Amino acid sequence: MSRIVFGKEYFGVSKFESSIMSLKEFQDTLDELFLLSGVFNIGDWIPWLNFLDLQGYVKRMKALTKKLDQFYEFVLDEHKTKKEGVEEFVSEDMVDLLLRLVDDPNDLEVKLTYDSVKAITQDSVAGGTDTSATTLEWAMSELIKQPNLIKKATQELDRVIGRERWIEEKDLENLPYIDAIMKETMRKHPVVAMLPPHLALEDCNVAGYDICKGTLVFVNTWSMGRDPTLWDAPDEFRPERFLGKAIDVKGQSFEFLPFGSGRRMCPGYSLGLKVIRSCLANMLHGFNWKLSENVKKEDLGMEEVYGLLTPRKFPLVAVVEPRLPIHLY
Repeated sequence: MSRIVFGKEYFGVSKFESSIMSLKEFQDTLDELFLLSGVFNIGDWIPWLNFLDLQGYVKRMKALTKKLDQFYEFVLDEHKTKKEGVEEFVSEDMVDLLLRLVDDPNDLEVKLTYDSVKAITQDSVAGGTDTSATTLEWAMSELIKQPNLIKKATQELDRVIGRERWIEEKDLENLPYIDAIMKETMRKHPVVAMLPPHLALEDCNVAGYDICKGTLVFVNTWSMGRDPTLWDAPDEFRPERFLGKAIDVKGQSFEFLPFGSGRRMCPGYSLGLKVIRSCLANMLHGFNWKLSENVKKEDLGMEEVYGLLTPRKFPLVAVVEPRLPIHLY
């Protein structure tokens, strides 16, 4: 995601690399961002107590804002510097494009500012990393509990790809079972349990309930994915339920909305799908997966932690072995 948005990896792993922070520091910063975005802040519900900051969240938010702002200032300054003295500069990454739009007010009806660029890039990096990683961890957790599903997936991979190369983006459309595993993971373990709030634009009636214009509406995708009136045996992990079904993730199949729907739908869903499917396919194609010897699959916990995201309560610990010829690694 760093290379897609910024054009290069900005996170050094040693003090000799040109970077404002290490990869671990940035990951810790993102973890703090997601945590603070999903906390229950008393001041939000009892405004006259907000100035007391009883839980210390506001203090942590201010410190996080300062740290992130320093990082994005560093990134923007470096991108602006490389354009200086270049007559016909060609945009190389997302930040280059956004900075061009800031400098050329004729390109947009709404004027972009440097703060807007910081916010868009932060949303892209944060929204495209932890969400994908969490989905992949849930997928592997479910698959390890059912080795027969891994066998079905690897049979498809061997048939379509073979064992002499890794999977490329062009291969994904020919891997329906991998796609089904991804969708089933998103159904049972939606990364965002409560979609970003919507606003009722007019009075309406939904399932017998009168919804007034201006009502703030929250959509609980976690409950929808486990509703027995919508899904057969919803507590079971069955990728086959998506095979041959016209159920997509683009917001039109209203029983399945992992990315939301309408104008508040995730703008990066297309990239997210490619990242998750390609990573999942290569993880299964390149390695054999199993639990450590002292852990039985029946004992693998599947507890969730609710917040802005819904990750595993305890990280998945698995043992992997090479599956492809050694020269490919």
